[in-house]
Amino acid sequence: MTKWVYTFGGGEAEGNAGDRDLLGGKGANLAEMCNLGLPVPPGLTIITEACGKYYADGRTIPEELKAQVSAGLERMQAITGRVFGDIERPLLLSVRSGARASMPGMMDTVLNLGLNDATVQALGHDAGDARFAWDSYRRFIQMYADVVMGLDHEVFEEILEDEKGRLGHEQDTEISAVEWQHIIAHYKRVIEEELGEAFPQDPEVQLWGAIGAVFSSWMNPRAITYRHLHNIPAAWGTAVNVQAMVFGNLGNTSATGVAFTRNPSTGENELYGEFLVNAQGEDVVAGIRTPQNITEAARIASGSDKPSLEKLMPEAFEEFQAICNRLEGHYRDMQDLEFTIERGKLWMLQTRSGKRTAKAALRIAVDMAEARTITQDQAVARIDPASLDQLLHPTIDPRARRDIIGSGLPASPGAATGEIVFTSEEAVLANKEGRKVILVRVETSPEDIHGMHAAEGILTCRGGMTSHAAVVARGMGIPCVSGAGNLRVDTRNELLIAAGMTLAKGEVITIDGSSGQVLKGEIPMLQPELSGDFGKIMAWADASRRMTVRTNAETPADARAARSFGAEGIGLCRTEHMFFEGERINVMREMILAADEAGRRVSLAKLLPMQRSDFTELFSIMHGLPVTIRLLDPPLHEFLPKTDEEIADVSAVLGMDPAELRQRVDALHEFNPMLGHRGCRLAISHPEIAEMQARAIFEAAVEAARETGAPVVPEIMVPLVGLKSELDYVKACIDAVAREVIGESGIEIEYLVGTMIELPRAALRAHVIAESADFFSFGTNDLTQTTFGISRDDAAQFLNTYIQKGIVEKDPFVSLDFDGVGELIQIAAERGRRTKNGLKLGICGEHGGDPASIRFCEDAGLDYVSCSPFRVPIARLAAAQAAINGKG
Repeated sequence: MTKWVYTFGGGEAEGNAGDRDLLGGKGANLAEMCNLGLPVPPGLTIITEACGKYYADGRTIPEELKAQVSAGLERMQAITGRVFGDIERPLLLSVRSGARASMPGMMDTVLNLGLNDATVQALGHDAGDARFAWDSYRRFIQMYADVVMGLDHEVFEEILEDEKGRLGHEQDTEISAVEWQHIIAHYKRVIEEELGEAFPQDPEVQLWGAIGAVFSSWMNPRAITYRHLHNIPAAWGTAVNVQAMVFGNLGNTSATGVAFTRNPSTGENELYGEFLVNAQGEDVVAGIRTPQNITEAARIASGSDKPSLEKLMPEAFEEFQAICNRLEGHYRDMQDLEFTIERGKLWMLQTRSGKRTAKAALRIAVDMAEARTITQDQAVARIDPASLDQLLHPTIDPRARRDIIGSGLPASPGAATGEIVFTSEEAVLANKEGRKVILVRVETSPEDIHGMHAAEGILTCRGGMTSHAAVVARGMGIPCVSGAGNLRVDTRNELLIAAGMTLAKGEVITIDGSSGQVLKGEIPMLQPELSGDFGKIMAWADASRRMTVRTNAETPADARAARSFGAEGIGLCRTEHMFFEGERINVMREMILAADEAGRRVSLAKLLPMQRSDFTELFSIMHGLPVTIRLLDPPLHEFLPKTDEEIADVSAVLGMDPAELRQRVDALHEFNPMLGHRGCRLAISHPEIAEMQARAIFEAAVEAARETGAPVVPEIMVPLVGLKSELDYVKACIDAVAREVIGESGIEIEYLVGTMIELPRAALRAHVIAESADFFSFGTNDLTQTTFGISRDDAAQFLNTYIQKGIVEKDPFVSLDFDGVGELIQIAAERGRRTKNGLKLGICGEHGGDPASIRFCEDAGLDYVSCSPFRVPIARLAAAQAAINGKG
């Protein structure tokens, strides 16, 4: 028979802190505190697997669970000397959730369970305080009716406020026992009127109603949303903790509070928390009464005139402080604690590793490592890599009011405020005038690169986490919200239409690229700061990691930013981005629209010095570090105008007839361009393009070597190869140009030619392709597209539904699909190195900045990951954690 229930209390427990998966975080830590001999009210934990069983059985409670809970209650009764449902010395219970991952406030809780019209009288007589008993009863009715019966707690709050007004009371604590009885009678009448059933008086019915409600809350909307945001699998389920109640609302020698062993905002080593006298735990977090400071130092710092716990209850405070020190030392991490003092006796209700800001996490980890409480590797492993975004980008002040008008995908972190503009040209003009703008588009294209660069942030209605807007914004370090489907852009009338309002060009909005929210107006920001603790953690991380971390960069600004963040070279320079700047786009269009090869070569000769200058600067910035340059990848039509208005403008600049230009644009149109005439196919059809790019690379390498005194070894990457013969053809063109430049310059040039593995065929034929390739770089954006047969720009329309319905756990464009795409990478790595031992392997898709994907890359034995400049610190830390984890 399955053991569904584990007990704790009386100085011993059936579980411990290592049983988190079984008992949930709360249950495991309650058991651990019992084993440490700390004062914990006795209780029982229903294991997480029971939650899955509950849902599998159509939301019903298994009979064997009921018997085991009854046995656990008997043990609690023996320890407390009280009996559940007894009319002389009743045992009251709290029923709380407890998932294995902390989900604060997401699921339901019921306190004071077991009270009814008879036991409330017994509780008052036993405690010698009738007011306390009736106050506890009304709390129970409010909470139970809301959580279990489904009657909104606001109904009871309105009744309570009306009664306080009629009675002339300001605080709940002023209401007498008799007055509470009248209010409770009113509560029960409303329950019968609204729900058509009486409030249950049978404690057994109450208990199983509460347990079922906690299980059910695992699937409430806020819990589902929280799990989605924090990548917590729905299959984990929640445990249920049933515990003997202790009372902080038993007069002025009783209290309840929440505390952290260190400051969760700054990481300072000081006790931090709040408490309330004559209250229950819900009062502290509900904000109905103003809490008091726990320490005297905090009270003085806040200017409060209310006494601290340290002064008010010195003996309880001293014991609590000693327990805090012991628990932090035991867990070797900052603890988040809940406690109750019942008539001077301290009880511990919870301990867990506390949530903290990135700044605090760094300070705590460094302090503990320097105090030798933990090792440097443990300090590195303790920092959530994704949290470093808080340190690298501006964020919205958490105290600010948010007027949310829409939401989308958190495509590029950080927050930005600006006037709405709808075209890239308007963004550039505003930037020149010193005005800050948010570029709002249905979706962006490569032609928008200048506007994106000029804007403070980008908002699109369509597109996913790896859409053009998202990828480019992350590379630039610009906040972006993409796929905001509940907003509509009226380009013709230059309006942004949100639910219930319309915003015109020039009106101010704020976007939060870390949460995906779109906010009306200007919102106060907190500016990023890189503390000394950040530097220490990153130095320790670098000492532990095996893989190197490169950046995806094609502009000097991106390269400098990435190098300042610790990038060890460029893993992907997307040369097509260089053709959209300034006048280059028109020269590029001339080349594309030329009637023959001779005409194309004339235009390419104009582009050559521009490309050479670009590459020279990148080589100089990255001197001594590898630079991988990808040859032209996108289909040529992406560089051409689309609308009639754009065609008219471009034809005037190029001196072409608009009708002729429209005809050429139509001729280059492709039904499925991402699978069309692009990548190495362009270099084979038009080798003169690859020749120009190769010459620019080699001439830049010679020039940069002369300037810096450091040899440059360019890595030239041929995109979209599926056949060895494709790579052989393009490599022959590159080699021919190299010989020419070496002959002209008199300088020997060392270089590598490799390919992107972004097609399933390339992965499967890697052992053959490796005969010609010096390196492989996995382009996981396209490899994911071609493996799944999903367009990354359109996937946002249905992937969220897939995630919500459990079809997939994560967006495969955000975190690598280990089973499918991952297996192709492993096959390519193994087969490629079988042919060429020591073949250099890297990843340059967006997954190169995702911690879970980086862990996979470490396990697969890749040599490096490459990511957007602002994700370089995240990748460095994640690569170190992957290596540390591999040691264990």
